[in-house]
Amino acid sequence: MSNGAIFGRRTLLAGSAALIAVGPASARSRTEARYSEGNPTWIPSGELVRDLPRLMRIAGVPGAAIAVVDRGKLAWSGSFGVKNILTRDPVREDTLFEAASMTKPVFAYVVMRLVDEKRLDLDRPLVLYRRPANLGTDPNLERITARHVLEHSTGLPNWASGPLVTSSAPGSVYSYSGEAFIWLQLVVETIMGMSLGSVMQAKLFGPAGMTHSSFGWDEEIARSAVFGHSEPPEGEQKLPPQPTRELGNRLLRVATKRRKPIASWTYEDSVEAMRETDPKTPPSTHDLLVNSAGGLLMTASDYAKFMALMMERPEPAAWEISDAARQAMLTPRLEIRGRDISRGLGWEIEQSPAGPLFQHSGSNYGIFKTLGVGDARHGRAIVVFTNAANGNALAARIVRQATGIDRLKSLV
Repeated sequence: MSNGAIFGRRTLLAGSAALIAVGPASARSRTEARYSEGNPTWIPSGELVRDLPRLMRIAGVPGAAIAVVDRGKLAWSGSFGVKNILTRDPVREDTLFEAASMTKPVFAYVVMRLVDEKRLDLDRPLVLYRRPANLGTDPNLERITARHVLEHSTGLPNWASGPLVTSSAPGSVYSYSGEAFIWLQLVVETIMGMSLGSVMQAKLFGPAGMTHSSFGWDEEIARSAVFGHSEPPEGEQKLPPQPTRELGNRLLRVATKRRKPIASWTYEDSVEAMRETDPKTPPSTHDLLVNSAGGLLMTASDYAKFMALMMERPEPAAWEISDAARQAMLTPRLEIRGRDISRGLGWEIEQSPAGPLFQHSGSNYGIFKTLGVGDARHGRAIVVFTNAANGNALAARIVRQATGIDRLKSLV
């Protein structure tokens, strides 16, 4: 299949909000570049950085990390507040956050590498690569392709509790689905003969210098990762359940016994380990730790490095996806809110007054909220990771003030 065959149809995403409480947040930031007048950047102003502890306190967000791409490169990053309201450990440059659904574009990039390498055909039915055990008898399932998965038009639910069935014909309408991404994860593992984490390390994390990105859990990650926070009762300081941390610590016992790091587990390894630690509860795809739909743990700076790969620049590295594949990820295909908000392959595309934006948000368990917005034509992007239920509201405020763009998505 030629690179030109990558292009195609249109889609969207969603955000959320809630509230928590926390004490004052400490701020730290650094700037690594200077820019000439008349060339605006998305680096937060000194005024915004100084005001951020107050905004975080009002929003109830104890910890946040921000990273900015300018001229196609990581140009600035800032770490703010604390990882845990009880221990008060500060958020640092190497602090890990749950990327949540912002995992999807990262996985999509690696899928496009396999397309470039002609290992995967975007328009070949997934059943010809791998037939999941929970596949139902719905004839539409035989038609679902990787293209449908990446643009969210499979007709599959976000998460399934039984046999897979569709609600619409593949390619016909928008239907956001994490379940579909797990199926594509199985396909990638089958094609490559290795685990998702190993594929991601070889195809993206290693070459891009994303040294703080992982699908997995170990003692070092446990020390580096933030805790999630929700709104506690008035005056009470406590943490909500931490599903990722609790599952990771549980599975770590199996990893130690097997002498096989969780980051290198295949889908089958994960399912077997979950059954071993809790035989009474059959694992669902939504609960998988190694999860292409939302399982990535990383720093804001690493995510910014990834977003830089979406930018127009004259000399991309040989290992990067082709320009045709990059354009396919950024080309509107499936309309969601008319032409203004749509889907490319992996990204949501918004037609803003400043020009087209590529973006994605994320929410894990309602206590980890993330947002990334980019302008590929001008080589700019901003990433905001938070560890609280109201983090999406804070992130939207930060992006609006830093970019000067009033995104339509903030209305959804």
